[in-house]
Order: sequence, then C-alpha cells, then structure tokens
Amino acid sequence: MQEKVRFESSSGVTLSGVLHTPDAGSPKAYALFAHCFTCTKNIKAAFTIAEALCAEGITVLRFDFTGLGESEGDFADTHFSSNVQDLVDAAAFLKKEYHAPEILVGHSLGGTAILAAAHRISSAVAVATIGSPADAAHVLHLLDDDLETIEQQGEACVSLAGRPFQIRKDFVDDVRSQSVRDGIRSLRKALLVMHSPIDELVPVEEAARIYSSAMHPKSFISLDNADHLLSNEQDSRYAGHVLAAWASRFIHDQDHELEPAPFRPGKVVVSGKAEDIFQVAINADGHLSRGDEPESYGGTNLGPSPYDLLSAALGSCTVMTLNMYARHKKLKLDSVRVDVQHGKIHAKDCMECESENGKIDRFESTIHLEGGLTGKQRERLLQIAARCPVHRTLHSEVNITSKLED
Repeated sequence: MQEKVRFESSSGVTLSGVLHTPDAGSPKAYALFAHCFTCTKNIKAAFTIAEALCAEGITVLRFDFTGLGESEGDFADTHFSSNVQDLVDAAAFLKKEYHAPEILVGHSLGGTAILAAAHRISSAVAVATIGSPADAAHVLHLLDDDLETIEQQGEACVSLAGRPFQIRKDFVDDVRSQSVRDGIRSLRKALLVMHSPIDELVPVEEAARIYSSAMHPKSFISLDNADHLLSNEQDSRYAGHVLAAWASRFIHDQDHELEPAPFRPGKVVVSGKAEDIFQVAINADGHLSRGDEPESYGGTNLGPSPYDLLSAALGSCTVMTLNMYARHKKLKLDSVRVDVQHGKIHAKDCMECESENGKIDRFESTIHLEGGLTGKQRERLLQIAARCPVHRTLHSEVNITSKLED
C-alpha cells in the first residue's frame, strides 16, 4: 500500500512524501529514506528500495526535501543543514502520526545527511548509507565549473543531471562547515555501508572512510556492478532486501525496551502504552514476562496472547495437579505434558453445555502421560485433571470487579 502524506517542517514549509505500508499485519518497524542530492522521492532506486523493505514488513517514508519534487519552498534557499533538519522533522512526523522510525536509510548525499541527522533521532537503532560520501563537502566536485562564479558572485545557475539549479554561496559555505565524518564514531547505532566498487560519482574510498570512522556493530555490503543511481532495478531491490535482513537483527534487540510492569506483592500487574500496540508487560508477583497478539490480529507476536496465557494457566495447573497426585499415590508417572487449544464453538454443538444459543469458549486439553502406568491409573489421572483449581474456576461462577485507582 502507498499513501501520500504531507507534513509541515519546522521552517513552516509543507513537505510531500509517500508512505509504503505492508499489506497485512502490523509493521515490524518504520524506516525513513533520504534521496540523493537534487533527486526527488520518486527516483527509481528510492521507490524500489522502499518496496523491498515493505515486502519484508517494514513501513517506509520517502519524501521530497524542501524545494524539490512536490515539496514547497525554494531550493536555492536550502543547504545541507536544512536537509538534515527536514529529516529530523520527517522523523518527528512519523513519531506523532504513526511510529518513530527505527531505521534510517540514505542514498548518496542523502546518506551523508542521514549520518548527521541520526544523532538527533533517538528512536533510530539502525543506520544505512548507499553510495554516500563521508562528508558533505564531497558534493562540491559537482560544481567545479561553477564554484568560482558562485563564490565571486554569490550564486550561479548550475546544470546537474541535465536540470538547472540555482546554487548560492550559503550552500557552499554550509557543506564546507560540516564535519559529518567526525560524528560517525559517536553515533552509537548499528551502521551498514553499501557501495559499488565501480561507482564513478562517489568513489568506494568514501565508503571506506565512513566504515573506518564507525564503531561496531558495523557492516559493509558491496553492490558489485551497480551504478551510482542503482538504475538497474535488480541492484536496488537487492539492496532493499539485504538492508531489511540486516536491520531485523537490531530491531528485535529493542524488545527489552518495553517498560517493565511494577512489582506489587501478591498481585499480577499488567501495563502497556498505546505506542506498544498490543504488547504488555507482565509482573506476576515478581516474575516478569510479556503478552502480545499475533500478527494476524494486528500485533507483533512478541509474546503470548491473553487467551494463550489463559490456556497456559489451565495447562500449568493440570500438570502440577497430576504430578502432585502421582507423588502422593506413588504412581510410576515420569512426566506430564498438556496441550491446550482454545477456540469458540456454537452452543448447539455442545451436548454438555447449558447454553443453547450463540457461541461458547472451548478449551480442549490433550494430556500426555509418560511412565509405567496401568490403564486404570491413566483413567484416574484423567479424572484428577478435572479437579485442577483453574479447571474448576473456569467451570464455576466468577465475579470480576474493576475500579479506577485514585
């Protein structure tokens, strides 16, 4: 799915973007994509990489920087620092309207801008550059024929990729003042550097400078025979799928960041935030765990569902009860396994149920007994299983009260 979005930058300019969302289930993560210098969000590589990430369950926002594509503003008034601010604003938009981005991806100078912006996007855990220079000043070689004119007259109309762009001295001064490479060492985020060894616009040595400046975890992927713009769809699709596989390692490492539920003696405490979707933290009298819903229900499947937990309670109680009875009767019971399946059935299909209309919950327990037991002992254990306290609770009248804490 693709959705056109618009959001206001901190400078008051309306920026235009496209959000790629997986067709089914809740996204594994959100990614922010930065396009190359003077490109737009619709460059073929940006689209293909976004689609590849989306196919792996990652939602991607690609957008036009100020003054480019469908975004408002005058390109002549922009510079590298304003691009970085646009990225920070785009991340804030995602956080407010959808979910804060965990993955930052940048192509060419967009990757350099991503490296600079990453320090200000706390939600990001994985950063990737594609054919990017280590410092913003590298872009000045594109202006070689007009650089002297820009510095002497304050601005000049420059032809880039066959299109005219007004470049001002402010832009030149700004990129020269940047020290992106110096900040890479303190990035403290996983880094992936992707580059083609035959890139003629940004030499592969720039990738080496980025990589050598970074702390671990860091990785390098060669894009083999790809050109700078990844104009061959196979190259950009490959980059997207590899990127998704690499980033997934660090996305899942964020599981521990779910804020634990507080300890309340003698109580089971469950807590969660709206931004956690269906994830909840569970503190059962000091024993920590988590709950969630499967992806088919819109969850992230990082924990058992509420009905799974209820089934686990029934199964746990059954195993404990049978083992306790076997110890008391000195039966040759080596181990017990109980498989519990929850579902709903029509009341009319249940001969032993009191209800005659609608649907009822059904818990089906399959009990596996290991040991030297007689047939009579096995039948007796099946009867004892029904005496498990949780089993009895589910069959008895239950009173549940809820109140708001002052």
